[in-house]
Amino acid sequence: MQRNVVLRRARLAALQAPAASAPPREQELEVSELTAFPVREPVSRREYSVVRLRTRGGLAGYGECPSAAAAEIARAAEAIRGAPATSYQVLAQRMAGAGSLGAAINMALLDVLGKATRAPVYQVLGGPTRFKARALAPLAGDADGPLVASMKRAAAAGYRAFLVPAPAPLARNQGQAWVMATRKRMDALREAGGEEVDFVLDGGGGLTPGDAASAATALEKFHLLWFDEPCALVNLGAVKKISAENVTPVGFGRNIRTGAEFQDLLREDALDVIRPDISLNGITAIRRMAAIAETYYVAAAPYHNGGPVATAAALHLAASLPNFFIQQIPLPEAEEDRRMRAEIAGAALETVKDGFAALPTGPGLGITVSEEALKKYRGATA
Repeated sequence: MQRNVVLRRARLAALQAPAASAPPREQELEVSELTAFPVREPVSRREYSVVRLRTRGGLAGYGECPSAAAAEIARAAEAIRGAPATSYQVLAQRMAGAGSLGAAINMALLDVLGKATRAPVYQVLGGPTRFKARALAPLAGDADGPLVASMKRAAAAGYRAFLVPAPAPLARNQGQAWVMATRKRMDALREAGGEEVDFVLDGGGGLTPGDAASAATALEKFHLLWFDEPCALVNLGAVKKISAENVTPVGFGRNIRTGAEFQDLLREDALDVIRPDISLNGITAIRRMAAIAETYYVAAAPYHNGGPVATAAALHLAASLPNFFIQQIPLPEAEEDRRMRAEIAGAALETVKDGFAALPTGPGLGITVSEEALKKYRGATA
């Protein structure tokens, strides 16, 4: 008798439950429109373009790239019109010649797919490997005093790891004087930050291999997370020499756009951290690069110097990479620039606590992009 009552109640509950919404049909996910919004931060004058895709079913997905010319947008719109968002990998290959615009389209397609399935992008890509991402703040300034002040502001904002620009080289070969100036800069930052913070030294690819090797040796006592772009990637043998003769790890990749270029460096054991740019490569291309690096036990720390939409994409990427290390997140010095970024994608997105950024949890990229803010901060078209 009791069993029959339980069964009747279960049937009644099933009848009263709202019907599950049907998944969108493939034609509803076909791309119907591509629009780009060029924006510029008011004080730093940093520029980037936010790209919006619309589907026939009414979904909108967003991505970001450094810039997008009107002619490039028109060609890309024609190339992807009618293609379903589910074919993001095929479209990534089709957009390989579209430069950074292809990266933005890749982010936007995944944003659409996540919204269609009501899941974060990192779930669409197979599920998260972590639930927060370690964050790296680039410091602003060209002298030791301003850099220390920038570090203190970043520390107050929750960061515990900092990207430090190396002193600008004044000549082709700097020698010992430049190395000593670099050590002095790192000493000042270590004294101000204490032992609980970490540093990455950014060479910007502007040093000779000789100066880079001397600096890497001299800075071993600071236990840098890595020495970023110590020299240009022109001579593979010279790059390998820097890595082989020093304890300090080295990282390269902010200008690399193919996995094959990383493959050459990895085969020669010439780097310890790969640094592909999220705004140049998009999500799925960097996942392939990171997969190659993982087989060599090399970590991935994607480079990012753009806007908040790319920050959201970078956090989803971080969640999906088993060999993720740390994510660079821009931290503008001016309050006006920080306010702009918050208006575009929400204040919570780029909030860091105890050195970590939380993963977005909403569907798609997990952000609500304000097109009113995009129009308010409109920059020059390319």
